[in-house]
Amino acid sequence: MSISLAPYLNFPQGKTREAMTFYQSVFGGKLDISTFGDFHMEGMPADGVMHAMLSTDAFTFMASDAMPGSEDQWGGTRVYLTFYGDDLATLSGWFDALAEGGSVGTPLEKMVWGDTYGVLKDKFGLEWMFNISAPQS
Repeated sequence: MSISLAPYLNFPQGKTREAMTFYQSVFGGKLDISTFGDFHMEGMPADGVMHAMLSTDAFTFMASDAMPGSEDQWGGTRVYLTFYGDDLATLSGWFDALAEGGSVGTPLEKMVWGDTYGVLKDKFGLEWMFNISAPQS
C-alpha cells in the first residue's frame, strides 16, 4: 500500500503558469501544465491553467487557475508549506530564492530548540516555513 499527500494550490486567473515556472526554477523537477484550451473547455480562457504538476525527487505539488469569480470567496484560511530536513545548503538556498520579491517574516536563524528556522511569504502570497536540523551522525 502506498499513500502520498500533495498540496494543491490555487492562484488567481493567469498566475499559475508564472508561479509554477518560478517554483520549478527554485526546486528543479519536472513541470507539466495542461490548459483549458487543451481540453476545449468553453467559457474558460484557452491559455488558462487547468492543471499543473511539479514533481521533484523529494515532493510533488499541483496547482490551477481559480475559476472566474472564485477570488471573491477567498479569505480566512491560512496554510503554510513547510520544509524540514538537515540539508542546510539546499534548504537555505530555497529560502533565499523564495524570498526574492516576497517578504521575510522570520529570517533563517538558530532557534532555542537548536534548529535553524525561518518564515517567508513569496511573491505569489504563499507562506513557507523552514526548519533545518543539524545533520544526524
